[in-house]
This record gives sequence, C-alpha cells and structure tokens, in this order.
Amino acid sequence: MTAEREHSADPADLHGEVPIAADRAPSGAPVADHDCGSIVRRGRAAAGKDPAKRKQIMEGAARVFSAMGFDAASMNDIAREAGVSKGTLYVYFDHKEELFCALINDQRHKHIQDLFALIDDDPDIRATLTRFGIAFARLLTSDWAVRVQRVVLGVAERMPDTGRAFFSEGPGCGCALMAEYFDQMVRRGLLTIQDTMLASNQFTDLCQSGLLRPRMYRWVDHAPTEAEIEQVVRHAVDMFLTYYGPRTPPPA
Repeated sequence: MTAEREHSADPADLHGEVPIAADRAPSGAPVADHDCGSIVRRGRAAAGKDPAKRKQIMEGAARVFSAMGFDAASMNDIAREAGVSKGTLYVYFDHKEELFCALINDQRHKHIQDLFALIDDDPDIRATLTRFGIAFARLLTSDWAVRVQRVVLGVAERMPDTGRAFFSEGPGCGCALMAEYFDQMVRRGLLTIQDTMLASNQFTDLCQSGLLRPRMYRWVDHAPTEAEIEQVVRHAVDMFLTYYGPRTPPPA
C-alpha cells in the first residue's frame, strides 16, 4: 500500500457508505446486501459505483493528465483537481495507471462509435470516404487525441500492455472496421482491392498526411483548420479511388 493510499475515504464523498451491522442499522442507514456481498444504502449507489462521482473523477483526471502528463501526475493531484478525497479516489481506482486506461477507454469507445456511424452501404463511395476521412482527421488532430497519443507513447516503453491496448482497441480496431466496409464494397464490385486491411491502413494514413505529425512534435500547437483537413482528405480520396476504384474493362 502506498503512502498516498493510507487515508480513509471522506464520508461525504462516499455518501455515508460506512458498514453498519444489519441488526443495528437505523432506517435509511447502510445495510448488508448478502447477494452481492457489499454494503449499500437503499436508493444510493454502492461505494465505487456512483456514476456521477466517477465522472467527476474522470474529468479531473483528464485535466491533470493533459496539463502535467502521465509521469508527473499523482493521485494527490487528481484528487485535488476532481474535488474528492484521496480515500474516495482509491475506492474507484487502485492506481493512476488504471484511471488513465479507464479514461482512454471511455473516450475512445465514444469516438469510435461516432466515427463509424458515418460509414454506411451508400454506393457513393467517394462521399462516404470523404465524410469519414474528414471526421477521422478532425478527431485524430484534436487537442484531446494529440495529448493522449503523446502520453501513451511516453509510457509504452515501460508499460507495453497500455500501448498495445491503446492501439488494438483504437487505431487497430478502426482499421479493422474500415476493412470490413471495403470487403462489402469489393463484393458489390464497387472497389478492386486484394488486401482490404492494407488498403484501410493506407487510406487512414493518407487522411492524416501532413496534419498529425506536426501536432505530435509541437511544430504547430493548434488543430488544423477545416479547410486544411478537407484539402488533405479530398486528395486522399482521389488517390485511393484512382488505385482501388473499379477497373474499367478495356474496349473490345
């Protein structure tokens, strides 16, 4: 147990979730829930299960990690920024690695769902790819995404599982979903692709060309404009369809 953790949770933060023997518990006090083996208060979330408190902690952690980076941030800093006691923070998360991963997962799942909702079975592939590419480049070069990528790259050497999970459930998952879309279009004769996973990686790389790296290395400190994103993506779509578009049979 770390020195930071040698503090009890603030009763106000835990909504008074202090164990009381069931045979002595007054009305409205915590009572033992023998089915789940936890102490709960009727009508209130069990310790560590209050979604509003969890959201409060996550938002505070996001601000701390963005401002300080992963290594410099401490659980003390996060508790202070989130406005909770250290004891309450540890009820929800055992350590900052767990909190950081949870923060990434929450945001990543939401963004991936929103992003791939833009892909449908519309036969107008150019419109679909352009719509997706613009949203993808906008997300990837946003302040939140750039900061997260910097932090993950900074810890991946000593926390390889974090780096692998970030890639497999983020960029890797996105490329797999795009490849499935390409498979559908190939079956319909609208694209000519031998390796749809390779094509997926190529297309997403084209959409961020010249936009992401300057942000990652702080050559520029602001997100690209919509006009800059649209220019890159439209050229990416042109190049992609020129190579992978349906082949026109030669004249007889």
